[in-house]
Amino acid sequence: MTTIKDIAENANVSASAVSRILNNDQSLSVKAETRQRVYEVAEKLNYRPLRKGYKKISSFSSGTFEVGIILCQTLKEEMNDIYFLSIRQGIEKECQNHNFIKPQIIRWKDISSKQQLNKYDGLIVVGGLTTKALKYVNGEEKHIVHINHEPNMNYDSVVTDFYNATYHALSHLESNGYTQIGYIGGSENKHDINGKVEIRDKRFIAYKDFMEKYNIFNEEHCYIGEFSMTDGYRLMQKSITNGNFPKAFFIASDPMAIGAMRALREANLKVPEDVALVSFNDVDLAKFASTPLTSVKVYTEEMGREAVKLLIDRFNGRVIPLQIVVPATLSVRASCGRKKVKA
Repeated sequence: MTTIKDIAENANVSASAVSRILNNDQSLSVKAETRQRVYEVAEKLNYRPLRKGYKKISSFSSGTFEVGIILCQTLKEEMNDIYFLSIRQGIEKECQNHNFIKPQIIRWKDISSKQQLNKYDGLIVVGGLTTKALKYVNGEEKHIVHINHEPNMNYDSVVTDFYNATYHALSHLESNGYTQIGYIGGSENKHDINGKVEIRDKRFIAYKDFMEKYNIFNEEHCYIGEFSMTDGYRLMQKSITNGNFPKAFFIASDPMAIGAMRALREANLKVPEDVALVSFNDVDLAKFASTPLTSVKVYTEEMGREAVKLLIDRFNGRVIPLQIVVPATLSVRASCGRKKVKA
């Protein structure tokens, strides 16, 4: 790690002069060639002001903090599942409330080199990164806040308790008398330098644990694809065709549930009379579905806002990593069936 002292020794000037030059102190009386020599040495030694962020915000002028918003999702993925779109919108809205922050959106797939990230005072990462990818973006002492991912205890993060929220939703179905409960969900991924690494979705883990607790888990009732309306439709069609059709489904996202409902309508199956549904995310679309969806409400926009606040807190000097767990609630509507039924 290059220090001010290293630059001073190589440029043959004092450390205090190097510090003032690199901070663009125009009141320093120094020759132009000396300034240029310091800049060239700093660039050659790949220096960057690692602890810049520990200065108090009040000591900076407007627009000083450059923040990179790394989105692990492609634009297509973001449009297919507005869960991540809503998180991004929360980040952008909170940034607008603070004129000393200059955010820039970066898609993970578009990051061409580690050097590209060095100019940022802090990063907000939306989505999961492998350990290797995390080291790639971190550098040394970079301020990073993760959303929807828990990398390790050294980093700030904003998450939702997917496991317990799913368990609660399944308990609601069980309390309504359903024991045959299918699962439709998508693949979760961590992003690596050269691609993706598939990981187990906590919603599916919770589903399996719940069903095994009551000794009613049936792998034939589980369907995994992509988080999109198209795959919700396709997977529900597949379940109908396979027979042994469950009386209820937990569906891991609202867009998938909307697609699944279309497949059910085409098969002349009614919700909730023939099959009950509980979904996840509770986006606005859920309440306006042909049968309003019972859905786990995740406060995605608030997750984005809290991430910005954590980053600002880091800029103000906090060094202890924090994790914010944003609660989820179950919005009960018609799709789950409100009366006791025989499964």
